[in-house]
Amino acid sequence: MKRLPLKPLAAIAVLASAAPLLAAQPIEGRWVTAEKDAVIQIGKCGKSLCGKIARFLVAPPQGLDQRDVNNKEPRLRNRKLLGMPVLTGFSEESDLWRGEIYDPKSGKTYRSVVRRKDANRLEVKGCIGPFCQTQVWTRAR
Repeated sequence: MKRLPLKPLAAIAVLASAAPLLAAQPIEGRWVTAEKDAVIQIGKCGKSLCGKIARFLVAPPQGLDQRDVNNKEPRLRNRKLLGMPVLTGFSEESDLWRGEIYDPKSGKTYRSVVRRKDANRLEVKGCIGPFCQTQVWTRAR
């Protein structure tokens, strides 16, 4: 059996140790929205991740029993916002998470990219075509 020279083995070890750096950091947990009006609980939903409204920090216009009145789909306008998914279908892609984000204030759904900035900050982007808006959510205490 022929032995590999030390240099290729060292290069393989460096590449193997770098691979985890490309993995997306976990985004599960409780996060306060940029507007500081709600806490979103991100966790497993089947094979993907989703984020549901876990708590209101500022009561919506129609109170804590607020319904999804701005939804484009008339059949969905009666569902409660509390407990409703606003992040759906998120899957890991390289160093970030891709899925969709729903804005109950406008009733619109956008392509979304989420990335952990550090242990206590989450970068959340909502995009229409090439145009994106970025928010930073903070870990709920």
